[in-house]
This record gives sequence, C-alpha cells and structure tokens, in this order.
Amino acid sequence: MAPLRPRSTVSAWRPPVKGIAEVFHARFTEHAYPAHVHDTWALMILDGGRVDFALDRERHGVGVSEQVILLPPGVVHDGRTVTEAGFRKRVLYLDTSVLPERLTGAAVDAPLLSDPALRERVHGLHLALAERDPFEAQSRLAFVQERLRRWLTGREAPGDGAEGAGLAARLRELLDARVVEGITLEQASAELGGVHSTHLIRSFRTAYGLPPHAYLTGRRVALARGLLLAGMRPAGVATAAGFYDQAHLTRHFGRHVGISPARFARSGRL
Repeated sequence: MAPLRPRSTVSAWRPPVKGIAEVFHARFTEHAYPAHVHDTWALMILDGGRVDFALDRERHGVGVSEQVILLPPGVVHDGRTVTEAGFRKRVLYLDTSVLPERLTGAAVDAPLLSDPALRERVHGLHLALAERDPFEAQSRLAFVQERLRRWLTGREAPGDGAEGAGLAARLRELLDARVVEGITLEQASAELGGVHSTHLIRSFRTAYGLPPHAYLTGRRVALARGLLLAGMRPAGVATAAGFYDQAHLTRHFGRHVGISPARFARSGRL
C-alpha cells in the first residue's frame, strides 16, 4: 500500500497591523490555483518544496532558497505544486499603503527577488505576527517595506542624518510614558514631527543598541516583575504590564528572566 501523503493545512488571520490585510500559512501536497487576481500585494517565502506559477502569462519556478516572491495587485497569476511532496509557504497580503500600485510594472518584470536580507526580514515579521506583537510587527514591516521599495524603484534608502541621537531620546521618552498602553510607529512618527519610521528605528538602535520594540518589551517585563513580587497573579499581570495575553507575557518573561512568571512569583515565598 502506498504511504499516505501529509494532509494540506492552512492557517490564516488578519493582524492588527496597518498595511497587512492577511497572514496566510499553508502546506499543500496537491493543489493548483486557478488564474485569479488579488487587490493586494502577495509577499511569499517558501519553507519547503517547490512551486510553479504564471504571472501575466509568463511562467516562473522557485524552490526553498533566499528568494522572495512578490506578486502585484490586479495582475493575473496562478500557482501549482511541482513535486509529490508539495510545498510549504508563508504569505503576507499587503495593501497599497505599503507599496503603491504604480510599482506594479516593476514587480511583473521581476517577481523573484534574490535577497537573503529581505527574506530574513520577512521571516522575522512572520514571527512577530505569530506572537501577536503589533509594535514589533510594525517595526519589522517598516524595514520590509523599505527594502521592497528599493528593489522596485532602484533607489537606495535615505540616510539617517545627524539628528538621530536627539530623536532617539525623544522616542525613548514616549515609550517610557506609555509602557502599558503602548504606541504605534505611526503615532510616534507623528508626535516626533513626521519622521520616517525606519529612520526612527535606526536612530533608536544606534543610540541604545536595541530596536524600540525590544526596549518596550524589556520595560514591560520589568513592570511585570514588580507586579508579580507584589502578589498579583500572572493572568492579571499580563494585561497590567501591557502584554497581549498571559502566553505573550510568559514567552517574553522566560526570555528575559529565565523562568516562567508563576515560578518567579513563587520564588520569593520559598
């Protein structure tokens, strides 16, 4: 008897991150997409197998590599499995606030982007989205957007300028004042004079050695430690310290402190 093929699986959700209409993770063993169009950009990386697709009636094939697939809105495309093992992919559907439709022609000409740094950025963005961390996801999306625009326009990203240290200090003040409620990159940029988000993040990293989302997470973990030692239960600490839920708190607390919030709270009573 022939061995059973693994079942196809799909996981899709809409994250609370402006510019991302949908996150789509899938494993397909036997599947062929009919010719269709999207009203969003489709940014795809492959984690296994190989896929063949046609974009504007020109066929392309790609397997697991450092390449990133970018399909523009409004252009007919299809897709199909190539090998018996199928393929695994992660896709971000991005609206035109991330990439304007005027860049469609450049994407049709070159939908396969051979860029290891871009692939790593897209992978990191997926991890942040899976953890339901909007601020980190916004930060990572800004750098994905920057690199995609550079590919599609052929222009380098602008320099950060000499005012970065003062800008970083002002952003730190904003983060310190809003540890629990948080702040979006869009709000921070507006409050700091409309500076571009990637310039904001780079300035902060240069000044303090870590990106703003990591700084904010560290401040939230420190707040959680105090609340736990004061006797608050972990479930209540999560929202009181600004985390999405208890699982979100537990993941970051373990990374920073080395033990779970519950064990940390019990440690003072031993």
